[in-house]
Amino acid sequence: MMNTPKKILIIRTKSMGDVLLTLPAVHAVRESYPDAHISFLVDSVNAALLQGFEDVDEVIANDRSKLKNPWTAFPEFFKLLYHLRPGRFSLGIDLQGYGETAWLLRFSGAKERWGSVYSWGRKWAYTCGVARRGDLHPADWNLFLLQQCGLKIGEIENQFKLPPAALEAAQNLFTKHGLDSSQPTLFIHAFTSRAPKNWPLDNYLAVAEYWRSKGVQVVFGGGPGDRAPLEPARALGFSVFAGAPLLVSAGLMKLSTIVLGGDTGMLHLAIALGKPARMLIRNVSSGTCDLYQHREWVIPAPVKNEIASLTVDAVIAESGIALETETSETASFRIVSSQ
Repeated sequence: MMNTPKKILIIRTKSMGDVLLTLPAVHAVRESYPDAHISFLVDSVNAALLQGFEDVDEVIANDRSKLKNPWTAFPEFFKLLYHLRPGRFSLGIDLQGYGETAWLLRFSGAKERWGSVYSWGRKWAYTCGVARRGDLHPADWNLFLLQQCGLKIGEIENQFKLPPAALEAAQNLFTKHGLDSSQPTLFIHAFTSRAPKNWPLDNYLAVAEYWRSKGVQVVFGGGPGDRAPLEPARALGFSVFAGAPLLVSAGLMKLSTIVLGGDTGMLHLAIALGKPARMLIRNVSSGTCDLYQHREWVIPAPVKNEIASLTVDAVIAESGIALETETSETASFRIVSSQ
């Protein structure tokens, strides 16, 4: 049994959804080692997310874009090595399992090094390397890894703590757009990281038009690259918040009643914020990265791997169930059947 670690390094550099799905594991580490200093190594593009991880004491952000430029690569690389300098950490946990992250953990010199092993050629980097299981949800896999390396897993917690300033900024945007956060609101995140996972925008617009006709506020979110693709939504008079800072977008979801979208990190963030959601997904199988602990909120395509096979009526019906549940105590709002 190892001594109680004073400084712990956790590594999960990308992507947004996978970083979010480490929340239960980070909480489990904090629960076992309440007095430890926990550092989290992450890509700089995902660093803002760590503001909502209350169990993390230090964020080590690695700007990979600088590594592509010879003038900035060496300073960035040596800054990273300084943060991971040998002797600084007594326990390191690699939740990514890439060759790069395995090497960085080994470089840290942590006496105990736990890691997810995709390739047995990387097991040398860890004192406790566990073969990756594809039948587990990524969040459950992270917990399984910790358990296999000797950590006791207690009550599972998947809670993202939204900074108050982000919620205030979101409320200001609501007010600016004439929205009332006390009224039923549907937040739609239409686009994902890959086109094959995207339900047609025209279908989302049909859902949005339906619920607007029933008195529900409908808003669209997205990244900066989604501004132009979402112009049809703006043209129809919907509030479009594409390009808002990540945590402000999280605040917009927090103010909404339910969140609807595809297989994307923003839906995982909604769940961690405690918001009901409906995720449109091409395929549901064991190990699928669907909504953690809420598979019942997933709307799978009836034709495997063909997201467009989902009908507008099916999505309206499922979102209606969520709206009915969340607004059941609001006398002024009642779902009207689409039949």
